[in-house]
Amino acid sequence: MDRLTLEEAMGRLLCRTRRITETEEIPLWDAVGRILAEDVTAVRNQPPFPRSPLDGYAVRGADIKGASRERPAVLTVIDEVTAGHVTKKVVGENMAVRIMTGAPIPAGADCIVGQEDTNYGEETVEVYEEILAGQNYCLEGEDYKKGALLLPADTLLGAAEVGTIASLGKETVRVYRSPLAALITTGDEIILPGGPLGEGQIYDSNLYTLGSRLINWRIPLALRTRAGDDAHLVAEQVKEAAKKADIIISTGGVSVGKKDIMHDVLDLLGCERLFWGISIKPGMPTLCAVYQGKLLICLSGNPYGAAVNLELLVRPLLAKMSGRRDLELRRTKAVTKSSFLKKSFVTRYIRAYYEDGEVSMVDSRANSSGILSSMCGCNCLVEVPAGNEQVKEGETVCVILL
Repeated sequence: MDRLTLEEAMGRLLCRTRRITETEEIPLWDAVGRILAEDVTAVRNQPPFPRSPLDGYAVRGADIKGASRERPAVLTVIDEVTAGHVTKKVVGENMAVRIMTGAPIPAGADCIVGQEDTNYGEETVEVYEEILAGQNYCLEGEDYKKGALLLPADTLLGAAEVGTIASLGKETVRVYRSPLAALITTGDEIILPGGPLGEGQIYDSNLYTLGSRLINWRIPLALRTRAGDDAHLVAEQVKEAAKKADIIISTGGVSVGKKDIMHDVLDLLGCERLFWGISIKPGMPTLCAVYQGKLLICLSGNPYGAAVNLELLVRPLLAKMSGRRDLELRRTKAVTKSSFLKKSFVTRYIRAYYEDGEVSMVDSRANSSGILSSMCGCNCLVEVPAGNEQVKEGETVCVILL
C-alpha cells in the first residue's frame, strides 16, 4: 500500500470508530473526567431557604435607616441562629437576630448587618451602618430553581459539575462507559524493569510511556503486557485483548525486517488491513487493521515514534469513542525561540516546550526516534510541513499541545 498522509490515515480510522453508548452508574467520587449520560435537573431550590452570606444580625432595613457611629440604631436581640439551625422568632420593629454565615434568615428580616458594623451586642446591639432591604440577603433558589436543567447529557464532568450534582444530594451519577485499551509491546530485546539485563537487551520503556499516557487520559487498561518476536504468541495476546478492550495498541514489529512480525500476526488472525505507512516522521511504518470489530493500532517500536503516534492517531480515536472533547488534538501558532536545522522530506514532528506564544524546540541531534529522555519536560509537538528545509528562530509554526 502507498503511504497515506496523516489526514488520510485518520479518516480511515475514524470511519471505523464508534461512539461508546453503554452507560453505567458510578460513585460521584469517580466521576471527574467522565461524560454525563443523562440530563441533571434540579429537584429543589438551591439554597432551599433564604440564607445569610455573612456573620452579623438579621434586621429590618427600615429600623436602621440613617444609622452611623455618631447616631447608632439600637435594636433588641431576640435570638441567635447558626448554620444548620433555624429560629421560630419573627423579627419585628427594632428587633434583631444574631446570625452566622449560611444560617436561614428568620421571618420578618429583610437584610443582614455585618457584625463588624455593630458593637457585637448580645441583649441589645448598636448598628453603625445603614443597610437597605435586600442587601446581604441570599434568596431561596439563588443558585438554581427547582426544575432547572443544570447539566445536559454529554457534559464533561469536572470539579464544579461534580459539586453541583452533590448539591442535589446525589451520591452516584450515570455516565458513558470509558473506552478500554489493551497495550502489547513486542521484541526479544526488551525485558520488563526489575529483571537483570542480558547481552543485547534493554528495558521496556514503551509499555510504561504509552500506558502512563493512557492512564493520564483516564483511559482504563484492560490488558498491558509484552511479548517476544513470536507471531503466534502475539496473535494469542491480540485475541485475548479483543475480548476485553475496545482498542488494541501494540509497539514494534511493523517495519520490513525478519523480526517485524505484526504483518504475520494480522495474517494469522485474518485481520482486515486498513493501511501500512504514513508520510510522517517519526512513526512512518505504522500498521493499522481491524480484528473482530476492534481497531488494532500497531505503532513503531522506537520510543519517540510510538509516543508521537499515540498522540496523533490514538488520541483522536479515544476522543470519538468517549465523546470527550478534551482528548481532541489542540493546535495553536507559536514563534520559535530556537532553530531546527534539518530538512523535512515528510511532515515532521519535533518535541518542544510551549509557553506564552513561544516555543523552544529540542536540538535536532536529540530528536531521533530512538531517544526518549529528551521528551522529558516537553508539552507540545512542532509540526513541520513536508519539504521544509529548516526551521529558523523567529518563525511562526504550528504547535500541537500535549
